[in-house]
Amino acid sequence: MGPAGADGEDGQDGMNGVDGNVSCLACHNSDNIESIQGQFAMSGHYAGEAAVAYAGAQARCAPCHSHEQFVQYAELGGVAGDISSPSAWKCNTCHGLHETFETTDYALRLNEPVVAQFDKSTVLDMKGNSNLCANCHQTRTPSPVDEEQKARDGSVIDEAGNGMFAITSTHYGPHHGPQSNLLAGVGFAEIQGSVSYPSAGNSVHLKEEASCTGCHMGEFSNGGGGHSWHPSLDACNTCHETADFNYRGRQTDVATKLTQLREKLIEFGVVEGNEEEGFEPVVGTFPMVLAQAYFNWIGLVEDRSLGVHNPHYTNALLINTLEALDAYQPAN
Repeated sequence: MGPAGADGEDGQDGMNGVDGNVSCLACHNSDNIESIQGQFAMSGHYAGEAAVAYAGAQARCAPCHSHEQFVQYAELGGVAGDISSPSAWKCNTCHGLHETFETTDYALRLNEPVVAQFDKSTVLDMKGNSNLCANCHQTRTPSPVDEEQKARDGSVIDEAGNGMFAITSTHYGPHHGPQSNLLAGVGFAEIQGSVSYPSAGNSVHLKEEASCTGCHMGEFSNGGGGHSWHPSLDACNTCHETADFNYRGRQTDVATKLTQLREKLIEFGVVEGNEEEGFEPVVGTFPMVLAQAYFNWIGLVEDRSLGVHNPHYTNALLINTLEALDAYQPAN
């Protein structure tokens, strides 16, 4: 073999890779971490005791009521069973390991569209990182339908096709966090009336810039946004010119209609209670329209946005439900 030839010319430089240290420091610096921890301390997720104490140890509830079992659910797809010492949410409840180390990789444990618990054929897509929220902020129970209902021991509580529905517990309802369902426009009792229901997935607030993270995790200011998860008026003002959340008086209108609906349900014996101690359903068997009206009322109340999450869907639900109760004639 002869001597080596002269070296060739240098090739063209490739693109620089991501600087791992700089990428990490965008979030993992002391000022940013302390700021996020301060915001997190303002949130209901940080407090957590009420939710954890109520259901945090039970396997059927704990995936959304304890740090330990949400991590199990996110990483394994399910939980092993009841736990003895549940705790409230932490940073690493939602955040796991980075995958790409790009600045947009927030190491979220879950960010894919979510199969709805009320109906396994329905997928809730909150758009990108907001899908993390949908894993817990969704209904658990489908709206009332005229089908056979059975007790846990298998005995029949209510026959199919009789136009009735049995409310068997004072806890009955869609569950306490129906926000994703309202945003998506699915899962409520769509009673027919004078107002058409918008197509599912068409809420003006179901898009990247006006999603869970867009409205609740905008830049922290005036006690809102960031990791406080309190809705940020500054985020609203990127699209709306408004001095408060009651844009064009819509929250006032929804609150008024919810009160009207509650009073009708009390009149028909479906709801009981008072402002001081709260309201709950009466256990019993009711005509389908009354059970559906209750389901819509409690779901919209527990959404807690007074219609902001999906104004058109909320309006249709309230008007059509109120019309149905106005037309309802109790049997003698």
